[in-house]
Amino acid sequence: AVGIGVGSMIGAGIFALMGQAGAIAGKAVYISFILGALVAAISGYSIAKLGAKFPAAGGIVEYVVQSFGVNIFTGGISIMLYISKLIALALLSKAFGSYAAALMDMKNDTLYVNIFSVTILFLLGLIHYFGIKKVVKFENASTLITVIILLVFAVVGLLYMNPELMAPNLYPAGNKILFSIAITFFAFQGFSIIAHTAENIPNSGKTLPKAIFISIAITLVIYTSLAVAVFGNLEVNEVINARDYALAEAAKPVFGMLGFTIISIAALFSTSSSINAVLYSAVNVTYQMAINGELPGFFAKPLGKSREGLLISLILTVALILFLNLLQIAAVGSITVLFIHATTHLGHLRVLKATKASGFMVTTAFVVTLTLTVLFLIYSSQKSFTILILSLSIFALSMFIEFLIRAITSRKVKKESKKKVDKGFFNTA
Repeated sequence: AVGIGVGSMIGAGIFALMGQAGAIAGKAVYISFILGALVAAISGYSIAKLGAKFPAAGGIVEYVVQSFGVNIFTGGISIMLYISKLIALALLSKAFGSYAAALMDMKNDTLYVNIFSVTILFLLGLIHYFGIKKVVKFENASTLITVIILLVFAVVGLLYMNPELMAPNLYPAGNKILFSIAITFFAFQGFSIIAHTAENIPNSGKTLPKAIFISIAITLVIYTSLAVAVFGNLEVNEVINARDYALAEAAKPVFGMLGFTIISIAALFSTSSSINAVLYSAVNVTYQMAINGELPGFFAKPLGKSREGLLISLILTVALILFLNLLQIAAVGSITVLFIHATTHLGHLRVLKATKASGFMVTTAFVVTLTLTVLFLIYSSQKSFTILILSLSIFALSMFIEFLIRAITSRKVKKESKKKVDKGFFNTA
């Protein structure tokens, strides 16, 4: 369970979001990562308690149904969760494209970034079409290799860093650190995937919280070490200029071009591995939602050794890649995930007696995630009105799609806990 959590967080977080968070929090980004981890831990407590009581492959989809019942709102949240997976796919693909372009000396060339992003997405989609079992086997190995490379870079980077570049007087205003927590929380949001393993692990009531907290702690050590190493070797403007491939750029002062190349290759390996896992998870989610009536039935129809949800997910993700930049994807993804978590914690308050969770902890999780959602919406609207419109549009679109599907098909959603569910990727892994 810890391996799944760390693997999910490292691929999506450090390569895709270090530069984006650093562009807001500057030299204090390591503080933002610490605060983001704290929010993730509080949120993780609530998720773990729900997972232990309502173990299901659907995870949050099941929790909101148990809390709010079967209705348009919970169906809309399920669709929003699927959209958040597409956003994660676009984020990872865009990060892959950015590092690939940088490695080939095509930095900041949007055309080539998009070409590489779409190419890796469809190559992995092709693998899913013909069968994923062999690819799944090296998921844990790729995570281990990436972590080792990052730890070596972090240790050496810390040894060679310039302490003057991390002087407190260079930190930005406190409100910017608060605004950046939404991005750093998104870097930790992979912890929620651990809850999907509740059906497959013994004594989930004790194991889930431990696995979530341990995975967040391991990831926090890596993130904060790398954040200090990056900003201890680069000026803020250098990180901002190279924010789509900041980690590779930070390797230059210490390791030269060899370091830049090694980190870039590690990024390609890690992000492609994460794309593979998220894509498989997204297809399984759409399959489960389709047989439950939350999506049209054709999502559940076979397509090679996968399902038609694969092709639809690929097409929708490509649209996100082509029309949004990495910052917009990260911002919209952060807001969407925070809102979903806030909704989940609000629902948890309705079933506290069943989960036997601490009311104080669950209330804190709800207040903190909702506050961060509002704060980041305010910040995003000041920087880019597009992000605000996109975020509100995702909520409206999710509810509209759910309403439309229910009106056309007259199908009703079934609770996962009352039937056998497809364990999907985690059962295979």
